[in-house]
Amino acid sequence: MLLTFDVGNTETTLGLFDGDTLRAHWRMLTEAPRSADEVGVLLRGLIAGADVPLAEVRGVAIASVVRGMATHLAEACRAWLPVERLEIFDATSSLPITLAVDEPLTVGADRIINTLVASRHYARDAVVVDLGTATTFDCITKDGVFLGGVIAPGVRTAAETLFRRTSKLPMPELSPPPRTIGTRTEDCIKAGVMFGNAELVDGIVRRILAEWPRPDTPIVVATGGLAELFAPVCRSFDEVDPYLTLKGLSLAFNLVG
Repeated sequence: MLLTFDVGNTETTLGLFDGDTLRAHWRMLTEAPRSADEVGVLLRGLIAGADVPLAEVRGVAIASVVRGMATHLAEACRAWLPVERLEIFDATSSLPITLAVDEPLTVGADRIINTLVASRHYARDAVVVDLGTATTFDCITKDGVFLGGVIAPGVRTAAETLFRRTSKLPMPELSPPPRTIGTRTEDCIKAGVMFGNAELVDGIVRRILAEWPRPDTPIVVATGGLAELFAPVCRSFDEVDPYLTLKGLSLAFNLVG
């Protein structure tokens, strides 16, 4: 089995693959200070909770946008899991994609993996909208070329700034309100955060599609921790796959092996 790590600035998403099947998945805070031993104990507990024999976890694939975190996780995996092969993916990895941008070495590992999996899985041009700490828009051709994209403040990142700077506004749980015009402070905030970010996503996608440099209209795929939450309020999504990046890591691991 293969254990995958998609390390974001706020959360790390983990997936356990049995072949092409995502057997189990988890989320943990990236910023929580843990030693390699603590991470190892946590991983063994998660795997045991999924009713998977530890001895079956033979491979690890890591993509991280946080400096040093990939090495830290690799140390924990090598010490606490029966790993036979471990791969860390970044802009220097030998993957069948092309980074057609001015500074390819600055492209985040998650966007590289998204390029690979979107081009292989959908076999058509794609815009991948990844709703995480930042909201990123990856422009990808069907033959695996990363054309560039857009980086916007993430939903929770922008919302937390609002709450820090306005002492009387409470931070509600994110969910779509029943209508745009709120009559309670909580619903007013929900409308601003949910509908405001939905319009940001739809507006940027509309602009991307208007200047798409190829004749075929790309598919728009939402992924990331907030993809399912925003699917009902965004008009531009053709597909929603919260675990697209994890699936891309499994694909990358098999391609380089």
